[in-house]
Parts: sequence; structure tokens; C-alpha cells
Amino acid sequence: MRDGAMRQGAVGHVRQVTRDGRSLVEKRMADAVRHDAEVAALRALRGSGIPAPQLVEAAPGSILMSMMPGERLDAGSVDLRLERLEASMVLLRRLHALEPPAALPPAPDDAAIVRRYRDAGGPPLPFVVPEPSPPAFCHGDWGDGNVLAIGSRVTAVLDWEKSHRGDPVRELSRAAWGAARKDPRSFDAMVRGYGADAEHVRAWTPIHAAELWLWFAHAGPPEYLEQLTAELRAWPSA
Repeated sequence: MRDGAMRQGAVGHVRQVTRDGRSLVEKRMADAVRHDAEVAALRALRGSGIPAPQLVEAAPGSILMSMMPGERLDAGSVDLRLERLEASMVLLRRLHALEPPAALPPAPDDAAIVRRYRDAGGPPLPFVVPEPSPPAFCHGDWGDGNVLAIGSRVTAVLDWEKSHRGDPVRELSRAAWGAARKDPRSFDAMVRGYGADAEHVRAWTPIHAAELWLWFAHAGPPEYLEQLTAELRAWPSA
């Protein structure tokens, strides 16, 4: 096995390796829950039509998988990114139609997120946790860094460590809200590409804002927290 530079994956401890002349990706993970979630997801995705890495080998703390082609969705122009994001929604909807593996962890506790956010002194937000949909197979972190494309064609969905059994509209909302922070057009394009009700999707966005604020408050950097805090203070109807 020969080591190489990192080529795939948005998290640390990922490297390219060569085994028997084949380029592979080795991902090392200290978190057993995330490791097991990614392994379960990759096994379940085989033959699904969703372009995910092929699981080659799983060992405690590490995963060996196939190398996938393409570049990050935001590697091109802003208009190409928008086209790619909308195209990726066909795959997200296909994922949500699959039976979620029993080994995946449950959805995040949204009531606990709201409590933690309020206790931490976050800016007021109009929290109303929507009625959940039946649990679906969710990726957990759908966005620019974890979806690859060549031209306008999506070629890979990476980093399944946050996959879980959760609300499909919540996941769509998280992806669309996060993408819209770079380009506000993204929200409507992704909702349209998925084929969802925009009002239903938008109802989840305060939860995602609180979750991101808590992450920045914990992990920084401080300037990101300051920027997001300013955005949340200007939230409509907050």
C-alpha cells in the first residue's frame, strides 16, 4: 500500500492510498458512532443508484473506500454551483426514499438544541419545532464540500459519518439554509429541485441557525460566531 496526498473528504485524517494498483481513500475516525454510521450507510447504499464510495474494508477506527471523481460543488462559478445544488436534490430525494439502516443513530434532539441555545444566550429566534415526518435515511451534512460534480453532473456524495434516521424535510431545510448563506438563490433552487413545499422547509431554519450558532460558540473561530450572531439578530420576526 502506498500513501499519497489527500484527495477526497472534507474532514481530517483522510488520505489517498494505493493498493494493488488501485487508488483508494483511507479515512481514520476516533468517534466510534460516526465510524459505524458511515460503514452502515456505505453498505446500505451499494446498488442504490446514489454515487457513494464503495466500502473496501472497515476496521476499528478506519475505513477504506473507493476514490470518487469530481470537484466540490462550489469549485466553479456561482451559477454552476446553483445548477449543481439543484441537480443534487434528485439524489437527496432518492436517498430519503430508501429504507434507513437500523444501525444508524436517531435524529438530533431539536428540543434539546433549542434549550441549549437559549441557555447559552443566543439571539432570539422564532422557534417552532415542526411536526416530524416518518424517519428517513438522511446524510446529515449535504452541501458543497460533501457532494462532487463534473460539469453540471453530480458524481459523488461523500462523508456519510453523520448519517442517521431523521426527518427528510429537516435535512432538506438544513442543506438549503446552509447553501443560501453563500447565495440566497440556493434555497428556492434546492426546494424546487427536491419538489418540496417551501413554507414547510423554511419552518425548520431557526433550528439550523441555533445548531450552527452553538457549534461556533463551542469551536469558533470567534469571527464566525460574531458574523452569525449579527445575522441572527436581524432574523425576520425574531
